[in-house]
Amino acid sequence: MKGRVWKLSDNIDTDVIIPYKYKARSIDPKELAEHCLEGIDPEFSRKVQKGDLIVAGRNFGCGSSRDQAPIAIKASGISAVIAESFARIFYRNAINIGLPAIVCKGISKETNEGDIIEIDLGEGTVKNIMTGKSLKADKHPEFLEKMLEAGGLVEYYKKFGKFPWE
Repeated sequence: MKGRVWKLSDNIDTDVIIPYKYKARSIDPKELAEHCLEGIDPEFSRKVQKGDLIVAGRNFGCGSSRDQAPIAIKASGISAVIAESFARIFYRNAINIGLPAIVCKGISKETNEGDIIEIDLGEGTVKNIMTGKSLKADKHPEFLEKMLEAGGLVEYYKKFGKFPWE
């Protein structure tokens, strides 16, 4: 996975990712994507390109537990979120819908807005192509990797007919 970085800070909450007034009225991924991160950058939905990546600091996705936040991010074209840490419920909601959420200590100091980074989920590495610097990311357990490859929890079940813990 390779893409352009959208750089965010610490404590980006779900109401910043998708404001409540939109997540309360719609579950349509396309409509949610149109308002993704508009509190930070009102033009984000028009500037983001398919395959772009979000890099953030600590506690990404804190706030409410609704899954509209990762849905809005994924529907906007973002292919993965790499952060120093995630709010636990956001992390699982992201994985459940097939949006890779990757914990990578030091990533916020090693990237700038617009950098191109490359992620190898299997190896657990994140490389900044602009600087040549590589960082070790936390690897997902094998069953979560398979869930992401399948496109999320529902798609995994459709493909395999059961979950690995059954």
